[in-house]
Amino acid sequence: MASETVYILQTYVAGRGKALKAEQQVGCKTAEEARRKAERLAPLRLGVVAFAATADTELGDYDENPVILFKSGQLPHPFSEL
Repeated sequence: MASETVYILQTYVAGRGKALKAEQQVGCKTAEEARRKAERLAPLRLGVVAFAATADTELGDYDENPVILFKSGQLPHPFSEL
């Protein structure tokens, strides 16, 4: 079981009604890259979050407590509470 830190950028747009719709996640090589991309997309999306998580990518097992690198706008649970 090889754990590694993954850096992910997740953006949200308007869904049906007042719901948020997640766009496809973007993997980044570094925390700085994830944060920069999130800052650049923040004015263009309803919500943006960049986070780091420990994961076993072979098993698809991700840490339940991600480290938030950047967040902006409207976000769903659990990101809205972190």
